[in-house]
Amino acid sequence: MSRYDWPYPLWIGARYLRLRHDDRFVGFISAISMAGIAIGVAVLLVVLSVMNGFEQELRDRILDVTGHATLEGLDGKLADWRAIEAQVAQRPEVLAVAPFVEGRAMLVSGPRSAGVELRGVAPQSEGGVSALARLVQGGSLAELEAGSYRIILGRALAEELGVTRGDRVLVVIAQGMVTPAGVVPRMRRFTVTGIFDAGMYEFDRGLALLNIEDAGRLFRLGSDVTGLRYALRDPFAAPVASRRLAVALGGGFYISDWTRRHANFFRSIQVTRSIMFVVLLLVVGVAAFNIVSTLVMVVKEKQGDIAILRTLGASPREILTVFMLQGAAIGVVGTLAGLGLGLAVAVNLTAIVHGLEALLGTTLVDARVYFIGDLPADVRPADLLTISVTSLSLGLLSTLYPAWRAAGTAPAEALRHEV
Repeated sequence: MSRYDWPYPLWIGARYLRLRHDDRFVGFISAISMAGIAIGVAVLLVVLSVMNGFEQELRDRILDVTGHATLEGLDGKLADWRAIEAQVAQRPEVLAVAPFVEGRAMLVSGPRSAGVELRGVAPQSEGGVSALARLVQGGSLAELEAGSYRIILGRALAEELGVTRGDRVLVVIAQGMVTPAGVVPRMRRFTVTGIFDAGMYEFDRGLALLNIEDAGRLFRLGSDVTGLRYALRDPFAAPVASRRLAVALGGGFYISDWTRRHANFFRSIQVTRSIMFVVLLLVVGVAAFNIVSTLVMVVKEKQGDIAILRTLGASPREILTVFMLQGAAIGVVGTLAGLGLGLAVAVNLTAIVHGLEALLGTTLVDARVYFIGDLPADVRPADLLTISVTSLSLGLLSTLYPAWRAAGTAPAEALRHEV
């Protein structure tokens, strides 16, 4: 079907959108309105995708290191933990369980020192609750043998201390020992046997791993441990599952999960995401309201055409349809162009950021500030739908006043001014 077979309101509306010689200014304004909507939609899509990707990446890296939930004794240690471990492992919602010992310490290498969290792990069972085994570079968790006094450091921590695999560091903890010279902190030399890279500065700078038995001796826990960490079939059910598990064991435990320990991170991401959506939606709204000025100019420019159409029998509703279709076309084209541009940028965002960093010779995404060193993007269908519907709705609303004004044009008055 050719365009001459279209219903005439649609044909006229499409004709007004074309850049004809006598209407170049109006066509130019229409193109500017489309470009404004496209840029607003693209920026909104990219920003939401970055927030989604940041949240997803942060969650994955946290779970790689911390596990889903923990069960600890109320006094800081868990006695008879092997029996409790066996009961936890039998729960249908639990995939794996591993004991751990945790405590604060200071690592010293020459003139350099750094405060860290020491985590004693059981190498044979740690792989079931975290991804630490695959994050270790130049070594392995299996090298953390009991009595060997070996330690694995985060990448940023090793750089800060200036040590590599094979070097020795002094571990100092706040628990004191009484000596003839007075009370001195307990200390022990460990050999660095590997470096792990979690991709998250909080862990790469603040965490060190050692064998659970060596940690137990260092913190004088004897055969006790700090607690149990376990992985669940559904990580998002961790708050409910951890409480249910503690109740089933008879209570008397301190429970925690990854959603509680890092609640501020994810809450801030959600708040920021909502604020950015509203702010950038205003940008799309401003671009959509450009349609109002465009159509008002078109209506004023086409007063004679409107009067002739009304004289030939066109109803106010048909005139309304002409200009609503014109405005809707601007909104649809602008929205589709914005979605295409936004998808192109979001999909290639990591490469774009790395290219800019190489070109400018600077770091745009500093892990010490943003927790991760990359800028991931996760495009979600729900965001595409929300942005599209919102943009099209704003565009359609922007056509109502100019179209209503055109439909109310009095033919005789318009023709009198034309003459």
